[in-house]
Amino acid sequence: MSDSPSFSPSEVRKLRSLKTPHGIQKFLDNMPYHLADTAWSPRRVLAEQTAHCLEGAIFAAAALRVNGYPPLLLDLEAEHDTDHVIAIFREHGYWGAIAKSNYTSCHWREPIHRTLRELALTYFNGYMNLRRERTLRRFSVPVNLQRFDRLEWMTTKDSVWFIAYHLCDIRHFPLITPAMAKRLHRGDRRLFAAECLGKRLKS
Repeated sequence: MSDSPSFSPSEVRKLRSLKTPHGIQKFLDNMPYHLADTAWSPRRVLAEQTAHCLEGAIFAAAALRVNGYPPLLLDLEAEHDTDHVIAIFREHGYWGAIAKSNYTSCHWREPIHRTLRELALTYFNGYMNLRRERTLRRFSVPVNLQRFDRLEWMTTKDSVWFIAYHLCDIRHFPLITPAMAKRLHRGDRRLFAAECLGKRLKS
C-alpha cells in the first residue's frame, strides 16, 4: 500500500515538507482551533487550515504516514469530561505524541516514554473539567488507521466519524484504580487558568 493513497502530488509535497513529528506538531499549532461538530479528513483539514482534537490527531497520523511512520492513534478516555485523541509515534524505541487541543498542556509529547501507559499518564495532571476535577481514566490500544484505507480516510469528502466510533469500541486500559479516583484533589485555580490560556470559546 502506498504511503499516500489518493493524495495529490501537491498535497504530498506539503505533507513531506513537514519532515518530522515535531514539524507536524508545529504545523498543527499554527492552525486555529475550531469548535464545529465535524470529522474532516486530512485533505479537508489541509484545505480549511483549521482543526479540532479529533481532526488534528487524524491529520497528524496521515502526515506521519507520508513521512515514513505508521499512522497510529491513541484514545484517552475521561469521566465527566470529553475524550482526547492523540497521534503517536516511536523513535529509537520510545513513544511520543502529536495532538491538537483547546487546552494548553494536551499537545506535543517528546519521544521519551517507554510505554504507552507512561505516555498517557503525562496528560493526567492537567486533564481537568470545568469543575477542576481530574478526569482522565483510561487509554486505548493503539489503532493503525491503515485499517480504514478502503474508506479513503485520508482524502474522503465525507466525514470520518467511523474512526471516532471505532475508538469508542476498542479496548481501553485503566490508568488509576477506583480507590485512587476517590482520593483525587481538584486542580488549583492557577493550573486551571494556565490550561485555559488562549482557549477558544463558542461565540
